[in-house]
Amino acid sequence: MTVTDIPALNVTASFLGKDAISMRPDSAATDIIPTLTGTVGSQVPYQQVTITMHLLRTQGLAAIYQNRFASDTSLGEVVITPDASTFGNYTVLNAYLVNFNELTINGMDAGYVVTISGYLITNDKMWG
Repeated sequence: MTVTDIPALNVTASFLGKDAISMRPDSAATDIIPTLTGTVGSQVPYQQVTITMHLLRTQGLAAIYQNRFASDTSLGEVVITPDASTFGNYTVLNAYLVNFNELTINGMDAGYVVTISGYLITNDKMWG
C-alpha cells in the first residue's frame, strides 16, 4: 500500500502479518430502486471502502502509524496494489485513519491492525 503524499507510511510485505491487507466496500456502486413492475439501477459516482492492514508491532512502521493516530489521521490518496497481477491498482481517495483494533499485550501476538476509510471512483463513464 502506498500513501501518495506521505511515503513514510508506505507498507510493503515485510511489515505485514499473515492477514496482510484487505479492502471491503461499505456502500453499493449502484443503488437498486424498486418500481411498480421491477427495479431500476441508479449508478453512484463513488463507493466508500474500508481498508484493514495487519501490521506487525515488531516493525517500526507500526509505531509510526500509532503516532499518526495522535497527530493527524488524514492520509489523502492511498493506492492498494493487489496480490494478483490480473487486477489493477485501487486508488482510494480522501483516506483517513479510522481505528486500530484491540491491542493484545501478552507477548504472544505482535499484530497491530489499522483501519482506513476512503472512497473509490465508480461509474466514471456516466460523466461522458
